[in-house]
Amino acid sequence: MSVLVGKTAPSFSANAVVDGQIVENFSLDQYKGEKYVILFFYPKDFTFVCPTELHAFQDHLAEFESRNVAVVGCSTDTEMSHWGWLQVDRDKGGIGGVTYPLVADTNKTISASYDVLVGEYDFDEYGDLMVEGELIAYRGLFLIDKNGIVQHQLVNNLPLGRSIKEALRIVDALQHFEENGEVCPMDWEKGAEAMEATHESTAAYLAKG
Repeated sequence: MSVLVGKTAPSFSANAVVDGQIVENFSLDQYKGEKYVILFFYPKDFTFVCPTELHAFQDHLAEFESRNVAVVGCSTDTEMSHWGWLQVDRDKGGIGGVTYPLVADTNKTISASYDVLVGEYDFDEYGDLMVEGELIAYRGLFLIDKNGIVQHQLVNNLPLGRSIKEALRIVDALQHFEENGEVCPMDWEKGAEAMEATHESTAAYLAKG
């Protein structure tokens, strides 16, 4: 598993569904210099854990937007699959009402570049394609700053849903550091005391128990 933290987020251009409309050549480049980005990958449309996550991001979208964060989802399904799932009501297992972009990583290259692609593929000596696994995405989440640099990444296995609270917390921590130059200790939350990035301040914090 590649660690992308501290590196430029891999660029891509792909079809997506944005607020119910299919768009071509969607790219994160549109946000560079303007917004932070939470890019999250999920395994499949029309499944069980995935809609709980997609709805959670929608339910908290205003909180991300108030922090100048664009939320973008991505799976290896097609844009037509995304669009079809959006036509299904929430109480029937669909994702009706989701407005943020859902990227179609149909050729698997985005998931591969972020190193969240489940399974492997190769060609045998006869040129036949060999595949292990389903070639879908793990539950990866990446926080990308306004300069296009990955500041946080989290990758869960397929059965394990993520935490919206943690996603918001890590955004708050990054922005607090950028605005105040203070580092954020374990379980830090917005409004709590942070630390100056010096040896003396660290020792004082640890001494408080």
